Amino acid sequence: MDQLHHMELNLPPDIWRPFAQQRWAIRCPAGYLIYLQNTAATCFYYLKSGQVKSFIQSPDGGERVLNLYQEGSLFGEASFFDELPRVSSAVAMTPCELVPIDRELLSREFAAHPELALAMMKYLARTVRLLSDQVDQMAFRPARWRVARFLTVNADEDGRVSCPQEEIAATISVSRVTVSRILNQLAREGLISLSYRSVQILDRPGLEELCQ
Repeated sequence: MDQLHHMELNLPPDIWRPFAQQRWAIRCPAGYLIYLQNTAATCFYYLKSGQVKSFIQSPDGGERVLNLYQEGSLFGEASFFDELPRVSSAVAMTPCELVPIDRELLSREFAAHPELALAMMKYLARTVRLLSDQVDQMAFRPARWRVARFLTVNADEDGRVSCPQEEIAATISVSRVTVSRILNQLAREGLISLSYRSVQILDRPGLEELCQ
């Protein structure tokens, strides 16, 4: 699923920072399993630093990447709010700092910062919309569009996407070979440059034009 950018939601980039001011962050290494599919959601998380992947697993062990979360994101909130078992798992892709948000902390911060409650409603509504968009993308969009869309949505402020090609392929439901072929095409066209486990966007307007 496309990452929720604060700019797309017209939210300040540090909107969720109050959650991190009253509680120590948990530090975890790359590969740390933050929560498991089908377990109870007693909290959700503010990602103070690092990158986190959410994914689902089938009974036969197959994996489908749902989202890649960057610094400043919230994740794991859906199951927390509907009080049902988690529908996905989450793992740290890099060393991370996480702030767990339970009901006590949430209530306290909503009381102190009422604007957070409205921002949270907007964030959750946008999540539902992006799920619908994802179905559309996977069903009807060509692979080149999916790759370009993934890059524009998941790039950081410097235009870099730190993600191995295997993860891109899993996220957009195309093969690793197809992702590699398309990335090399985009590099030859001068839209991106490639390095180990990352992509640098060189021509964002040109890349966004492919997503029209």
